[in-house]
Amino acid sequence: METTRLSSKGQVIIPKALRAAHHWEAGQELIATAFGDGILLKPKKPFQETTLADVAGCLHYQDKPKSLDDIENAVQQGFLEQWHDCH
Repeated sequence: METTRLSSKGQVIIPKALRAAHHWEAGQELIATAFGDGILLKPKKPFQETTLADVAGCLHYQDKPKSLDDIENAVQQGFLEQWHDCH
């Protein structure tokens, strides 16, 4: 446990060991939430959380469904193309 101090401007320094453990660097946005008799700091996610229902509209496929054989052939072809590019 480390001790820090609240400045006259309401700023708190998060100890270096804690910043390093959470991979927080200068400019990291944090969400501060009242939690019991303290405050919980969590990193702000770069994108708002969504559900599958929120984004499912972009998943529409207008063609005939692919068979398992079609899928396996496409995977094999992709593998062979990658293997050929590496050798």
